[in-house]
Amino acid sequence: MTYDFTKMSQKQAEDIALNWHYDGDYSFYDMEADQEDLAEFLDVNKRRDYYYVVKKENEIIGFMSFIETATSIVDIGLGLKPKLTGHGLGLDFLRAGLNYAKTKYKPQKITLSVAIFNKRAIKVYKKAGFVEGRAFMQNTNGGSFEFIFMEFDCSSSN
Repeated sequence: MTYDFTKMSQKQAEDIALNWHYDGDYSFYDMEADQEDLAEFLDVNKRRDYYYVVKKENEIIGFMSFIETATSIVDIGLGLKPKLTGHGLGLDFLRAGLNYAKTKYKPQKITLSVAIFNKRAIKVYKKAGFVEGRAFMQNTNGGSFEFIFMEFDCSSSN
């Protein structure tokens, strides 16, 4: 399957931030759940060139961010369109993002952080080759929540 990555426009950021709503516990990931994150996502100067929309067959299916945090390390963030979650699409979506990051940035490692309650995402990340690291508390969404840091070694992947 072919995935296209294009820099996120302001209109696309607004659509994602204001119209993508997840069900149940996953509403934690709604952009509106954290006003600071929402403000950053909607501010073109803060969003910079880190954020991309991901299209398949010319339809936006998700977004990804790629931030070079250190020499040869890229930290990613991602969101699959709410109506597409839970249908087995996450692994291909993630692998497309990993391939994009490896091609564009040539990192040795790719990292991400995920809320510890999100077992569904953690399972996908592990299938893709991420390894669990340290747990940490992060202030977000009006509280303090436990997250897990995960790492993908690009030299040991396909």
